[in-house]
Amino acid sequence: MVAMHVLSAAEMQLCDRVTSERHGIPSLKLMRTAATAVATFTQQHFPRARRITVLCGRGNNGGDGLMAARMLAAAGLDVTTLLLGSPEKMTPDAVEAWRELASPAHGLIHVVTSAADLQQHNAALTADLILDAVVGTGFQPPLRGLALAALEWVRASAAPILAIDLPSGWPADETAATIADPVFSADAVLTFTAPKPAHVFGQLTRRWHQPIVVAPIGSPPEAITSSLNIHWAGASLALAQQPRPAAANKGLFGHVLVIGGSLGKSGAPAMAALAALRTGAGLVTAAVPAPILLSVAAVAPELMTWPLAAMEAGHVSAEAARPKQVEELTAGKSVLVLGPGLGQSTDAIKFVTGLLSATRMPAVLDADALNILARKPVLLTKLALGRTLVLTPHPGEMARLAGMTTTEVQANRLAVARDFAQRHAVTVVLKGSRTLIAHPDGHIAVNTTGNPGMAKGGSGDVLSGFIASLLAQHANDPARAVEAAVHLHGLAADLAVRGADEHTLLATDTFRTLARAFQFPMRDRNGYVWLQGHAHDSTPGAPPHQGEA
Repeated sequence: MVAMHVLSAAEMQLCDRVTSERHGIPSLKLMRTAATAVATFTQQHFPRARRITVLCGRGNNGGDGLMAARMLAAAGLDVTTLLLGSPEKMTPDAVEAWRELASPAHGLIHVVTSAADLQQHNAALTADLILDAVVGTGFQPPLRGLALAALEWVRASAAPILAIDLPSGWPADETAATIADPVFSADAVLTFTAPKPAHVFGQLTRRWHQPIVVAPIGSPPEAITSSLNIHWAGASLALAQQPRPAAANKGLFGHVLVIGGSLGKSGAPAMAALAALRTGAGLVTAAVPAPILLSVAAVAPELMTWPLAAMEAGHVSAEAARPKQVEELTAGKSVLVLGPGLGQSTDAIKFVTGLLSATRMPAVLDADALNILARKPVLLTKLALGRTLVLTPHPGEMARLAGMTTTEVQANRLAVARDFAQRHAVTVVLKGSRTLIAHPDGHIAVNTTGNPGMAKGGSGDVLSGFIASLLAQHANDPARAVEAAVHLHGLAADLAVRGADEHTLLATDTFRTLARAFQFPMRDRNGYVWLQGHAHDSTPGAPPHQGEA
């Protein structure tokens, strides 16, 4: 799958115009294709919905809703359509959609011209599903007039809501997770051609697992361009899904070296090493302080181990960073994972800085390695020269690295991650809801997999192992390797918690569903890309989504 760019509202409007003017695809045909996608998604994702209410504005988003209403009525469903405002002021394409809909064969059709009129149609609130086609990508907040009245009216309904393009009231270019302005609730979101910033950053649905889906409607790839330098990380999963050659051997898939651990923290390097094995690295060695070697070795017989010189307290000794020891330890290794459970003792600081200064191999830095380097920002820039250096901070670690508060990081995640990656020539994986992968060239990939159950010890260790493993296997494409690893990690966690409860998820539960995650289709049978949620036909036997009729 090629990269999926995130487009601003203005870029999306330009894409539609270029599609029509340069590529000869009429805007009305784009609307008709979008409406077909809505009708198809409605029938497949909400198969038990028989009574459907469609709320339409007078713009092209409303036109999508009007055409979808006609198609759903033609499919035998009981459809009630409410047009908010007089049809005289509709856009040209929406006028045609209204003309095609206006027939008794297409269900009940009402024109609502005042907030009081809405109360005359309360029966429509008892529908099995409500389609929100009030305003879309071109909307400028806040909601006013009839649109705002419709929002208040809809709140009295228990029906799930499918948002066409965006939940009405949500600005397309918003990068915050939540907004203060009033917006329609949504139990599914279906947009077209490409995601806008709100689709990859916003909490658009009531629950984290409910669908946000992108449907192609005919725009050619050359029309889908953006200067935001933001794309969806999930497209890179195709890299990890490439079949292996029949004559493969372990030497083709790299040798990951995991260094970490201390007395009482043997689990961190063990999980990182096991994650690297599970995601396909040819060989994995865990180098840990000698006192915890046996407990780490017991994790998997396939894992190789290496004892590091240790202090009496069970922490790594600076002696382990002597040139001869480093040369022996790193010989034949492809990628380094450094930091999980290592501690921040004086010797650990000397070991981390000495080891990184003496090696040039690609490295994934996590946990204590990040906190140690946060004290030496100038050294970090030097260490990144001539190598792939991946940092995997959570917001608190990012704050220490960038010399700011966690609140400041969370308030401007995109700019903080991008600026730090460019300034230090490193790749930053800023963890959290909608993990960001910021590359040294300024490009940002946004990951949309993952769930609240991952907020638990060990998740970061597993992620580090995933990243190192894919870097070892795809050394010629490090950017996509990191993106694929992050997406795969979240996807495996989503599959692990599906049908269960996110409270019970353990970091190592992702190994149980990892094979399914590797095989997960990027597009469903209709060609739709699921940014969030899972297509029914992607996970056989899975229960329906909450909020489904």
